[in-house]
Amino acid sequence: MNDYNKVRVNAIPCNEDITDLAAAFLADAGFESFEPDAEGLTAYIRATPDASDLANEALADFPIPTTFEISTEFIEGEDWNAEWEKNYFKPIVIGDKVCVHSTFHKDVPKAEYDIVIDPKMAFGTGHHDTTSQMMKHILNLPLEGKSVIDMGTGTGILAILAKMRGASEVTGIEIDEPAYLNAIEHAGLNNTPVRLIHGDASALVALPKADCLFANINRNIILNDIDRYAAALKEGGSMLLSGFYEEDIPMIEEACARYGLKETDRLVSDAKWTALKLVKE
Repeated sequence: MNDYNKVRVNAIPCNEDITDLAAAFLADAGFESFEPDAEGLTAYIRATPDASDLANEALADFPIPTTFEISTEFIEGEDWNAEWEKNYFKPIVIGDKVCVHSTFHKDVPKAEYDIVIDPKMAFGTGHHDTTSQMMKHILNLPLEGKSVIDMGTGTGILAILAKMRGASEVTGIEIDEPAYLNAIEHAGLNNTPVRLIHGDASALVALPKADCLFANINRNIILNDIDRYAAALKEGGSMLLSGFYEEDIPMIEEACARYGLKETDRLVSDAKWTALKLVKE
């Protein structure tokens, strides 16, 4: 069954903090992917007769005073890869270093690290500023023989790149089941032996401490879980954090400082999305 409900959520007022937080609340309720815009966001969930009720319940205790207008449209099953090829997913190229593309792309640029993905509705293609920024940081990390944990691995792009760059052990942790299953598929497509765990930050306690930890998630989750991230990282290890805006850096750094994490580098996009590199002292 490949049918979906397309749930439109208009927010009054609307800003990026509201759409980011609404997406997080909806994800907890089972929604799989999101398209934010200036008036709210569009969310997708596998077809269910109570999609509107689920959205209303998920946003009922929203912490920012906001009025939500919710409507639902049924989307009949289709070839999602064909839709991505036609409307959304184009190869992502970072210099001559990384090319992220799908199996349906032809004549892709040659790159040192060629990553093949077939995104489903639970997608993470690398087009978002934060994913591209994280890849740029990863290209500058000495990963040969290092152990890596990728929190919120999504469809596995960052974990796969780390393995391609010589990391000895790479573990990706993802709470969303469709994304987790897609990441397993992508690890196979790229012949990269990445360990994948369906879970959240609570899974970290069972893992050996890592040389590097990535978390491209969102501000609120990072602030909530930074203690567990720090505990999972070796002294002298590197942490990459993204999924938030430049204006959020002070609160992120304040939280990180409590656990001996000090910023050593940052990238900021034109849209003010930010990716930090920190070292555990």
